Parts: sequence; structure tokens; C-alpha cells
Amino acid sequence: MSRLPRMRAWLKSLAGQVFVLQAIMVSLLIGVAVFETVIQSQRDSTAEAQARARSVAETFATATGVVDAMDDPDPSAELQPRAEKARKVANVDFVVVTTPQGVRLTHPRPSLIGKQFIGTIGPAQRGDVVVETLDDKQGRFVQAVAPIVGNDGRVVGLASAGLRIVKVPSVVIRQLPLLISTGVVALLVAVGGTVLVTRRLRRQTRGLDPAELARMYEHHDAVLHAVKEGVVILDGEERLVLANDEARRLLSLPQEAEGERVHDLGLEPRLVQLLAACDLVEDKVIPVGDRLLVVNHRSTEQNGGPAGSVATLRDTTELRVLGDQAEATRRRLKLLYDAANHVGRSLDVTQTAQELADFAGAHFADFVTIDLAGEVLSGGEPTPTSEMRRTAVSGIRDDHPLYPLHTLLHYEPATPHASGFRSGSAVLVPSLSESTGWRFQNPDLTADVLTYGIHSLITAPLLARGETLGMATFLRSEKPEPFDGEDLSFAEELTARAAISLDNARRFTREHTLAVTLQRSLLPHTLPQQNALEVAHRYLPAQADAGGDWFDIIPLPGARVALVVGDVVGHGLQAAATMGRLRTAVHNFSALDLTPDELLTHLDELVTRTESDSNHQPENSTLAGATCLYAIYDPVTRNCSVALAGHPAPFFIRPDRSVESPDLPVGPPLGLGLGGLPFEATEVHVPEGSDIVLFTDGLIENRTQGIEKGLAALHRVLTQTSGGPEELCDAILTTVAPGTPRDDVALMVARTRALSTENVAEWELAPEPEAVADLRAATSRKLEEWHLGDEAFTTELIISELVTNAIRYSAGTIHVRLIRDITLICEVYDNSSTSPHLRRAATTDEGGRGLYLISQFAEHWGVRYTAKGKVLWTEQRISGQLPAVTR
Repeated sequence: MSRLPRMRAWLKSLAGQVFVLQAIMVSLLIGVAVFETVIQSQRDSTAEAQARARSVAETFATATGVVDAMDDPDPSAELQPRAEKARKVANVDFVVVTTPQGVRLTHPRPSLIGKQFIGTIGPAQRGDVVVETLDDKQGRFVQAVAPIVGNDGRVVGLASAGLRIVKVPSVVIRQLPLLISTGVVALLVAVGGTVLVTRRLRRQTRGLDPAELARMYEHHDAVLHAVKEGVVILDGEERLVLANDEARRLLSLPQEAEGERVHDLGLEPRLVQLLAACDLVEDKVIPVGDRLLVVNHRSTEQNGGPAGSVATLRDTTELRVLGDQAEATRRRLKLLYDAANHVGRSLDVTQTAQELADFAGAHFADFVTIDLAGEVLSGGEPTPTSEMRRTAVSGIRDDHPLYPLHTLLHYEPATPHASGFRSGSAVLVPSLSESTGWRFQNPDLTADVLTYGIHSLITAPLLARGETLGMATFLRSEKPEPFDGEDLSFAEELTARAAISLDNARRFTREHTLAVTLQRSLLPHTLPQQNALEVAHRYLPAQADAGGDWFDIIPLPGARVALVVGDVVGHGLQAAATMGRLRTAVHNFSALDLTPDELLTHLDELVTRTESDSNHQPENSTLAGATCLYAIYDPVTRNCSVALAGHPAPFFIRPDRSVESPDLPVGPPLGLGLGGLPFEATEVHVPEGSDIVLFTDGLIENRTQGIEKGLAALHRVLTQTSGGPEELCDAILTTVAPGTPRDDVALMVARTRALSTENVAEWELAPEPEAVADLRAATSRKLEEWHLGDEAFTTELIISELVTNAIRYSAGTIHVRLIRDITLICEVYDNSSTSPHLRRAATTDEGGRGLYLISQFAEHWGVRYTAKGKVLWTEQRISGQLPAVTR
């Protein structure tokens, strides 16, 4: 009979019909399983996406520094990199921070920053977390919005996280092999069931063909011994009836085991107890030797079968090992994620090293040491010959025998540290007692280490951007198991990530050092010689980065002194360089003897022009800006003329120690390009012995207090402190200045002095040539009175030329003033605005030599303009002790 007719005949039989029915049932079950998988995958994907989005949003909203960043003038600059980093670490599609009104402050696409957030934010504005599922052109996604709650309980912003829902077909495809395998197994079971039914029917009907019966038995035996599951069948007397090859292998059964009682086979007691019982058992894990077996057990008496039981055994040892490895990998990935949040929170090299040591000591090793190249600590580049310095130590106990902090180390060539430093790879020493290379560093110390109980070591280079910054060493003592290859890989990954933070801190330290050095080099190192003021000053650079604060004291003609305090917006080298240019410009403008308001006007034009020239694209220009206070104190009149350009007003401490801060007009900051807004100078009478306190806003404004509180604290200190300028500076810095200033602090305290009337001589002259002779005589007498008779001839000549020039070009009364100070100062006031010019007269000229003669005899000379005219002045060098001021 051919195969096709035989198949048709078999299908018409009862056994064939049973098989077809079972095949249909299996197909239906597989179809139902696929449908259920699709539905469940959709539910699981949505639920998982909602949970992840909610977790990421809530975690970011409560992360350290987010609330402070919302108060920052430019929160996007602070939050954008943090949001992007969180998005990548959490593996979500976006992490967006918005204002309480829903305006985006961060977004993976920077062009959307500043746009309105799309989604439901009402519950989050009220302090609740909202999770919603939305659709767009790219499919369905889930987003969660969590409130960012400030210290006062107020919602200061919103944090949103979202991700696409995992597509269901990919899940179904991954599970298709399992479904197909299940279907195949089910079909195989159906075949076996059909064969058993056929045999039973034939035995009952006595119509079985022996050949067919033998062939059926062979097929059954082949399947039984080919499957990868052990099969054990017991009869009603607990004797072994059948054990396939896999069961014999798993249980180490002898060949003659069949027919023996299960209690006599030497099996695991728990397994014997399970096989001897008639209870139904599903997927119970039992250790047998070095294996983990999953046992399924059931009775064979069901549906009229013979007494006994059958058990299947499946070896899951390898799966358990793989599961343990996966769990260990998950834990280490979690540690690396936690390390990213704990290491590198500051830009201080030493603190970053200590953070790495503390984290690794708490989660990975018993003791951790960090050695850094000496150049790295100061912001420099390490070299192959750099000496190492012990920078951080952390451990479970403090009585360890390791090198203490700040110890200088030179690695011996045979040690693991030297090998790792040269190769740039981590080195594992599983057993210190069996290794000899590490002992060459210090034999005595290594003996103490072994005695202490430290038994295993990993040393890993801190490698960043191709440079080895130092070495991290991990040691174990309390944990009995030594380090292994997995620990080595983890140490390499941990140090690689921490090295980036260390290198960032190193680069910042270098930039900070350069900025502070430049800043200090541009500030005045010594005070100029003058008698008008007793001055004390202080300068504190910002902890994070030096800014552009400066102060200056500039002697002016007529025994006057200019006081300058300024603050350039920004930090770093650029701010310090800008400060240097502004300080030079102030000196140059001061040489023109301008009034404070005129000087600030010229300075504002200079800053605006410089900023405009440096920005080739006006639409992208950002003016740095600066604030400045310029004051001129005259010890003769005891008046102080002050002009402000966006700067805090000074405090005046009267001789009776009363404190006053006049309400002075404040002009706009320099360089804002406002143009046309004038600066205004104000005259303040300052009695002799008063203190003028000038400062930058870094003194009165910080994280914990605003300007108003800072000014109140400064006023309180000034009223409660007595002493000279030095004592005042110390008291102000101790009480008012923040411990870790965010901005530079420049402080100057000037105590006023006054020129004695005995050192000032004044005359009023009519504009007539005859008055010159009387003035020369009076000048000679005054110089004799001042014991400066040697200067009489030169002084008379200078006064004659100045007064003659004034008589020639002015029409009103001429005022002459002679001042004895560090120099001998001669001033001639007239009501003419005509400016004299120095020129070289020809031999045939009858005049034009007056100013030339003055320039030859006087140390300095110049002209300054007043509201009523001008002043021509000269300074002559004199010797001897000059009591020019009263105390």
C-alpha cells in the first residue's frame, strides 16, 4: 500500500481522528497564547513606560541642586546639561524642565527651549504627579510631569520625562521561538498520547499487529531517551520502573537501578521524600549534588491508570549561574550609576579624590587610597616622572597601616602600581601573601599590611584624555573573598569615569589659579605716596573662579586723591583681563584731571566701543558690562565728590562714629550701550578723621542673603567697630563677607586727613600787571616761613608766568593758591576756558616761552577745568620733612 492511501486510512481510524483533534486543540492554544501575548505585551509595555517616566521625572525633580538651579539667573545653562545627562543615563526620550507656567527651560532640541510645554500640567502645578499617554506622528508615548518643590513648599518648576512605548511586535517576535517550541512539544505529547491510545485500543480489541507494536515501542523509547529532561516512573510500591538516560545522568543512577526501591538508590533525602509522596508538585527546585533540578511530580493513577507516580527532572544549574551573573552585573551597573552621582560633585581635585575613595570604600573595597601626581593638585599636566602624593584615604577603620595623607610616593619599578602607571591598565593581585612584587615598595610596611589582614589588591590608573593623573588602589581585609576578574573590570570602569571628573577639576584649578594670579598681578601691590588719606584694603577672590573686581588709589594735582572701586561682570581670565584694561583706562583718564561724572562718561564710551569692536556679529553680541565708583577727596576743602556707574554707594563714618550712606544718584553700569543717560557727581562734606568705606557687591550679596540684608549687616558692623582702617577691614571681612564667596570681594577703607591752614597760602589778584610784583614778594615770604627759601627763585618764576598768562587771557579776578604737601603745589584760577599749549618758540619770537620754562622747572604741570573757568597748576619736588597734614 502506498504512503498516501495508508495515511488516509490512518486518519479515518479512531487514533488518527484523536490525533487530528489534538492537533487542532494545540493550534488553538498556540493562537490563544499569541493573542494573549500581544495583549499582555501592550499592557506591560504601557505600564513599564508609565513607571519609568514617573520614576525619572520624580527623581530629577528631587535631585540635589535642581531647586537652587531654578533660582539661578540663567537656569537653562545649569539645568540643560543635567537634564541631557539624566535622559541618557535613564534611557528615556526626553527630560524637560519648565517653569511653573509650563515654559520649557530644557529640551533635547535646544530650539524648543522657551516654548510652551505640551501636555497636562495642572495637577503638577498643585503638587501632584501626572502621567498620561499621548499619540503623535511617530506613535504612542508616555510622559510624566512632577513638581519641583522649593524649600518653602512652593512649586518652583516642573520636571517631565517621557519615552516611546515599546512596540508589541518586537515582543511577540522574541517569544515566537518559545511558543513554537511549546507547540512542537505539545504536538509531540499529542503523538505520544495518540500512540498510547492506539496501543490500548488494540490491546483491548486484540487487533494489534506485532510489527506495528514493536515499531511503536521503538519510537516511544527513542523519544523518551532523546529528550533533555529526566523521566522517572515509580510503581505503587515506590520501586523504580523506568528512568531515561537524562534521569540516570542527573541522578547518577546505576544500570541495575530499575526494580529497586527509591529509598535504596542513595538519592538526596528531599528528592526521595518528594518521589515517594503522591502529592502534585510543579517546578520545585531541589539541589542534588552540585546541580539544581527543577522537579515536576504527579500520580499515574489519574484517569484509571496504574498505581505509581511519574517525575520529570530539568537541570537549571547553568541558568541559575547565568542569573547570578546577570544580577551581579546589574548591581555593578547600579554602583556605577550611583558613583556618577557621588563623585565629581565639586571642581576641587582633592575633594573629588576623597569622594571616589569614600564611595568605593563603602560599596566595593574595605580600604581605598588615591595617589595623584603633584602637578595635578595644582592644575598642571602630569609627567612620566611625576611624584605621587597620597591625596585621599578611606576605609572601614582608621587604624590601618597604609601611608597617611600627603605622603610623597615614588613607585618602585617591580610594584603593581608602577606597572599600572606605565601600562595604563589596572593590575590585579588576588593574594598579597603569595605575591612578591608589591613588597619592594616598603618591606616593613607590607609586613604590617599582611599582619593587619589585608589580603587582596587592585590598583587602577586614573586615565583621562590620554594622561595618567594618578593611581587608585582598592584593598580587601574584612571581605574574605579575593578580588577577581569581574572586580577588575568594575574597578577599571569606576576609575575611568572618576578620572574624567578629576581631570575637569584639574583643568578648573589651573584656570582658577591663572585667573587669580592675573587678577592679583593687575591690582595695586603698594599704595602710592600721599597725605590725604590713610588707606587699608582687602581682596578676596571667589571660591569657584576669580572675577573682575578691582580697587585703586590715584594721587591727583592739588593734594587730592581719587578712590576707585569696580566690578567687571563675569569670571575667569576674560574678566581679569577686562579689569586690567579698565584700571589702565581709569589711570589715563585721571591724568586728564576730569571730574568723576566726566571720567565715568569717557569710561562708558570706551567700554561700549571695545565691546562693539569685539563682536563682529551684532545680533550675537553680549556686552560684559562693569560697575564702577569713582570719588575724589580734597584734603583742603574736605569735600568728596562721588559718581556711581551701577555700583553700591559708599558708607561714611563720621568722627563721632555715626554711619551714613547718602542716597547718591546711580548711573547705568558701564558698557550697556544705553547712551545718553548721564552720570552725576555729588559733593559730600567729609570732616577730618572720617572713614570712607568702599566695596563691591560680592561683600553684601551671596546665596543666603540679598543685598538689603548684606547692607544692613555691614551697617551694623560699622556702628559697632572702632579702630583704624585695618581694624575695620578685618571686622567687615570676619562678620559680613561670606565664608565661601561666589563673587570676588574688594574692600577699601580710607580715613580722611586735612591739610593744615598753615600749609596753604591763598591770594586774590586784580588782572593787572602791577599785581605780579607784590605776589612774587608775598610768595618769597611764605616760602621763607615754610623753610623753603631755596625754592623761592623757581617758584617766583613759575607764579609770574602763570599769573601773567592769566592776566593776558582772562578778565576777572585771579585766585592763586600755594600748597605745601609732598610736593610744592602752585595753582592759579581764572575765569577763562582758553587752554594753554606748550610749544617751542622760534629765535625771532618775542613770547611763547612761558610754558616751556615752567615745564623745565616744575616736576609736573597741567590744567583742569572748573564750572567757572580753569586752573593752571604745577608741582615742584621738595626735600625735608613736611608736616603737610593734621592728625
